[in-house]
Amino acid sequence: MPNQVGWIGLGRMGEAMVKRLLKAGYGASVWNRTRSKAEPLAEYGAEIVRNKIDLAGCEVVFTMVSTTDDLKEVLFAEGGLVTGTKKPQVVVDSSSISQEGSAEVRARLENMGVAYLCAPVSGNAKVAKAGKLLIVASGPRALYEKAEPYLQAMGRKAMWVGEGELARVWKIAHNTMFGVVIQNLCEITVLAEKAGIPRHLFLESINDSVLGSMYTRYKSPTLTNLTFDQVTFTPKLLLKDMDLGMGAAKTYGVAMPAAAATRESIARMVGRGYDHIDFAVLLKETAADAGLELKPENVKLDDGLAS
Repeated sequence: MPNQVGWIGLGRMGEAMVKRLLKAGYGASVWNRTRSKAEPLAEYGAEIVRNKIDLAGCEVVFTMVSTTDDLKEVLFAEGGLVTGTKKPQVVVDSSSISQEGSAEVRARLENMGVAYLCAPVSGNAKVAKAGKLLIVASGPRALYEKAEPYLQAMGRKAMWVGEGELARVWKIAHNTMFGVVIQNLCEITVLAEKAGIPRHLFLESINDSVLGSMYTRYKSPTLTNLTFDQVTFTPKLLLKDMDLGMGAAKTYGVAMPAAAATRESIARMVGRGYDHIDFAVLLKETAADAGLELKPENVKLDDGLAS
């Protein structure tokens, strides 16, 4: 694959991932629905194109959008990436979408002679900026091996988990656990604080225990200082992923009571109008249910993401 890649979708994640590619020495031609969000990348060496179809000359094009419908639109709707006579050889999609939707996209692309690799990620924009994403891919093994240098440039590790849509199953399972862990972390943090343990001390102790993880560590500053306006992932997007998880559980006949309860908790937040705010606001809701009014502690905590 040549060094110049195409990229569609420059939200918080897409922008951070493109910057990692550029930093690694790859060129990138990029498109975003809102052009103003793409323009800052020109300072880093990216070419900003006017139309999605302008990327069809790139051998490989990455997509990072919000939903299955969004992916279908940027690929197949009027002016879409593959609607012209010229088409890219490879589409690599890193969106969080359903297994069924991904299979449909794969079939349509392959019928056009365009290869397709699923490559969802573990981590938010802060993790991406730090170069610590885990990227998990599925599709033809030979195709993964060709794309692997790009994937490695964007994160700390890339893995191939099998053929077809298996990476979608992995991502759905991953984000379902993502929801369950934040639900439990908020519950136990409220329990500890109401009993008298300062919030930052409790979170620091969890991070240094066998239960700590990159996830608990990088959410600790937000939970300590209640900086929910610094958005990494919204309740609405988390609810979408929890619904995908419950759908997969039904498909495969797996009981997931903890995930089901978490799904309802996240749905309640969405119903109360939390949208353009970080999903960690769940801590505030959990505290309110316990009759506890939280205040920012204004304590600096290490998020573990220093490069």
